[in-house]
Amino acid sequence: MPPAPVAADNDTDDVRAAVAGDRHAFQRLYRRHVDRIHGAVYRLAGYDHARAEDLTQEAFVRAWQKLPGFRFESAFGTWLYRLSINVALMEIRARRADPVGYVDEESLPEQGETPFCAAERKELERAIGKLPPRARAVLVLHDVEGWRHEEIGDELDMAVGTSKAQLHRARQLLRKALGETP
Repeated sequence: MPPAPVAADNDTDDVRAAVAGDRHAFQRLYRRHVDRIHGAVYRLAGYDHARAEDLTQEAFVRAWQKLPGFRFESAFGTWLYRLSINVALMEIRARRADPVGYVDEESLPEQGETPFCAAERKELERAIGKLPPRARAVLVLHDVEGWRHEEIGDELDMAVGTSKAQLHRARQLLRKALGETP
């Protein structure tokens, strides 16, 4: 039996139990989904461990608070993912005037398969981490998370054309940071 349906079945049971006040059920949901949520938020936070940890925790706090409103119209994991992305994007909006933090060597991820060597991955992650927040958000949502420009525009409150322009800008900045010629 494929693991995805089992997780969805467990999610449904655990969501119902958590809504009824079962904290252990919510802890199971947390353990089942925290890695995926943290990964997405980590990329949006520019590979900043502390911000990603804070945003991940904030996302799960919000999920706990909003859980009674979950209508089972989608999978819990989908709902939680969307809520978590919204938490990260709201933080990006709030920090718009703040300078983008730079990533140091110790804060880069060590796990994960990549089609290129670890040094290249670190260089790419460093370059993505230095992108302006909105350009980074569009790049991560589009190129990493697979969102369409219409979805990004809705989430970031920007026109589809602006999303496309931000993606183009982010890619150009990455090429420049990585020493590639356009």
